[in-house]
Amino acid sequence: MPDSSTVAGPTPDLTRKAVAEAVGTFILVFFAVGAAVVGLETMSRLAVAVAFGFVLLALAYAIGPVSGCHVNPAVTLGVLMRKGITTTEAIYYWIAQLVGAILGAALLKLMVSSFGGVKDETGALGTNNWGATITAGGTFVLEVVLTFLLVFVVLLVTSRAAAPGFAGLAIGLVLTVIHIVGIPLDGTSVNPARSIGPALLNGGEPLAHVWMFIVAPLIGGAIAALASPYFETAVSKTDTDPTGADVPA
Repeated sequence: MPDSSTVAGPTPDLTRKAVAEAVGTFILVFFAVGAAVVGLETMSRLAVAVAFGFVLLALAYAIGPVSGCHVNPAVTLGVLMRKGITTTEAIYYWIAQLVGAILGAALLKLMVSSFGGVKDETGALGTNNWGATITAGGTFVLEVVLTFLLVFVVLLVTSRAAAPGFAGLAIGLVLTVIHIVGIPLDGTSVNPARSIGPALLNGGEPLAHVWMFIVAPLIGGAIAALASPYFETAVSKTDTDPTGADVPA
């Protein structure tokens, strides 16, 4: 029998990071998308936008020191392109994020079923879509630009040139602004995992259209990774922010 110590697999540290990403994405979907599901009409779009920002802000300080708090495949792609993580780490992050998002959406689905009896105020489990207030082309441009802004900010405020300790605040605020703009149009994705989870559980047209909310955010994240180095300044390697990804300056 082969020595079990030589069997390939994630290191304990990588496993811990992946679990943090799964838990974080689960929390983001259940609480932030859940805010839209249970309160889009009764609490307003602004309240939902704030919920997304506050949840991510809290997660940045809670799991940022463990995994960098990506909880978003587009952010992971940006960090990978900036050589903040390895390809192996990125793959585990992406898998964990999808698992967390699907579990979060599954729990939301249970809550709006006859079992939970909660009214779904979005009518579609908080999924993203286009058609009513924006075209497919408009959605593509919107998601690329909004995701660019999110990943651009994440990469810069978590770089070695950033003021330590303030990354979570900046990221939470920018996600709030992004949702204020995007919710009336396509529900705001900027996060493929956030879109895939609810779409899989809801089905129908949102599932048929989910490709847009995978492709456009990844493109936006990639553009941000290419642009961010031009806005960074070199500082001491010890000057890092523990609340976010350690991205080289």
